[in-house]
Amino acid sequence: MSESNQEFIVISGARENNLKNVSLRIPKRKITIFTGVSGSGKSSIVFDTIAAESTRLLNENFSIFVRTFLPRVPQPDTDAIENLSMAVIVDQKRLGGGSHSTMGTITDISPILRLLFSRAGQPHVGPANLFSFNDPQGMCPECNGIGRRLGVDMVKALDMSKSLNEGAIMLPDYGVNGWEWNMVVQSGSYDLDKKLSDYAEDELNRLLFAKARKVEMDFAGKAVNVTVEGIIEKFTNKYIKQDVKTKSERTQKIVAPFISEGPCSGCRGARLSQAALGCRIGGFNIAELSSMEVGRLIRVVREIDDPVAAPVIRSLTERLQHLVDIGLDYLTLDRETDTLSGGESQRVKMVKHLSGSLVDVTYIFDEPSIGLHPRDVHRLVALLQKLRDKGNTVIVVEHDPDVIKAADHIVDVGPHAGSRGGTIMYEGSFPGLLESGTLTGNHMKRQLRLKETSRPASGKMSIRDAALHNLQHVTVDIPTGVLTVVTGVAGSGKSTLINDVFLARHPDAIVIDQSAVGVSTRSNPATYTGIMDDVRKAFASANKVNQGLFSFNSKGACENCQGLGVVYTDLAFLDSVKLPCEVCGGRRFKEEVLAYKLNGKSIADVLEMTVEQALAFFELKEVKRKLQAMSDVGLNYVTLGQPLSTLSGGECQRIKLASELHKKGSIYVMDEPTTGLHMSDIGHLQEIMNRLVDAGNTVIVIEHNLEVISQADWIIDMGPDGGSKGGQVVFEGTPSQIVHAERSITGRYLAQS
Repeated sequence: MSESNQEFIVISGARENNLKNVSLRIPKRKITIFTGVSGSGKSSIVFDTIAAESTRLLNENFSIFVRTFLPRVPQPDTDAIENLSMAVIVDQKRLGGGSHSTMGTITDISPILRLLFSRAGQPHVGPANLFSFNDPQGMCPECNGIGRRLGVDMVKALDMSKSLNEGAIMLPDYGVNGWEWNMVVQSGSYDLDKKLSDYAEDELNRLLFAKARKVEMDFAGKAVNVTVEGIIEKFTNKYIKQDVKTKSERTQKIVAPFISEGPCSGCRGARLSQAALGCRIGGFNIAELSSMEVGRLIRVVREIDDPVAAPVIRSLTERLQHLVDIGLDYLTLDRETDTLSGGESQRVKMVKHLSGSLVDVTYIFDEPSIGLHPRDVHRLVALLQKLRDKGNTVIVVEHDPDVIKAADHIVDVGPHAGSRGGTIMYEGSFPGLLESGTLTGNHMKRQLRLKETSRPASGKMSIRDAALHNLQHVTVDIPTGVLTVVTGVAGSGKSTLINDVFLARHPDAIVIDQSAVGVSTRSNPATYTGIMDDVRKAFASANKVNQGLFSFNSKGACENCQGLGVVYTDLAFLDSVKLPCEVCGGRRFKEEVLAYKLNGKSIADVLEMTVEQALAFFELKEVKRKLQAMSDVGLNYVTLGQPLSTLSGGECQRIKLASELHKKGSIYVMDEPTTGLHMSDIGHLQEIMNRLVDAGNTVIVIEHNLEVISQADWIIDMGPDGGSKGGQVVFEGTPSQIVHAERSITGRYLAQS
């Protein structure tokens, strides 16, 4: 496309958040990548200006009636935005959906698979909906299509090595000579001194599972008809079929240890009716195909030779191929969506859009490289190019150098974060960025250096024969007193090894992951780190008033919004709409509270300060220490009053890290701590990790970032690939050794950089 025909999205005078009157021309139908340090203003341009205005304009096309149900998107603070097209936002919000939402349902692959079975399956069952576990006609009637059921934990309920007289029944109420125990003894002719393990099968079944029946018993010389049933049958009817949550809290506590969730006995976890499970293609039923890894499933589907099903097979293989292309070939269609990571969720959403037919729209991606090993980044780039080549505008917020290289156009925002950001530092091509002298350009040119001398380990923590999920009986030693990086491609078993196996054996480890630190809009960095308590005391003593006045959760709260700063209007089935409170203007406090000052600032002024500004303002030693910890982890730009629910995964992780920095002699486990960090901030993070190790801690990091891997004392590389092709340790050793390890994909990429 010649320059004269090139169209642009034109932004004039954008002032959202920290943007300083930004004007930009973003080429349409190209890949434009926004980069810059965390908090520099990238998201303010891409999400709060472009995406917000596109959504607002789209919503205005609906009737007034429909618009009353849509969330109100305010007009961005900008002079003008021209040439927008519809925006599709592909973010990292994890895919929820509970047990009824799976990889197959969210990508629309399962409906095609159901159609295939309705046409080509033998024996013929009927229409496609009979193969759906979300349809009353297709679901297993015993577990309602969930595949799992609550049942009695037999190991805890019975001691098979004991007799009834020795207390073989460990369920509550069955103490020897107790009421329930006597009922059991009188209801059948059981040998009270015989071990349960020696009972004949029918005898044991009668004791445990007999259905309710009337039995005549002798009570104080009188014959009484009593209803009796098997021990397990009775417990199930009383506490599992009638939801145990309806019982008193005391009963729940007593009963809970004896109840466990396991596969449904009717469908053995397959979730479907017996008719659906009896229908097969090439020897497989639909549940068996759904539990296959996509990489193998695509090969099985290609071998189906049935002219009736040819168009369905074409459509199915095309969609499965998209999953393979993006590096998700290790997932299965029956994987529940709420078990996917943020990065996996984003890639699944990408697949959905690749299969769609929309063109000439603006696709906006939020750090799509998160959770990707360097080996898989080129696949991501190929997908972005595919979307562009279909005639779409692709806008990406990204820190990964390999993704930035693939841009047609780059916008570098900076120079720093928060109030020291919000300016465009560079616009143009990739070669131009390298010569621009910006923070990003300079870091892109730096050569990676491998750590040459590793710290000696003070001991080791052993994992023996771990076989959870895809781990292939892994035995590995994790050294103590050093920085260990666990790496490997997506799906190789890193998280299973550390987050599941290792942490189960070391529950006292300090885990710093990306889960939300607070879903409440009432929590903010000041309350989470404990700074707020000291600030309230300082305000109270300076003004000789009650501390509670300086809390928007207590006496000082604005009465109109109860201290929220916003007023919510609930819209039943859609997002609720929030508007700033008219009384306090979003400041959350009563007017009289704002009159009290500390060194010339009100409590609301303090909450609007960034960490950096607060460091300069406060003299209090304890407050300064906590603020310094937040500054050290790269959160200088975050304001003390920003609701924690608005922080990204990477920011949540760093605020947790800041509040845990002062411990010694501990095990720290970090899950991809470079998420959302600019190249220039990774150095700060490494300083913190090194400081923790030097203070006598053991630090274990799950990471793909080559810079972090290159500076480890010890590397454990999982692989060789993902899913069933992974789950092994392919390398243990130092950075200078891994570059020569033939089986290590990570080593190959380290050597190249």
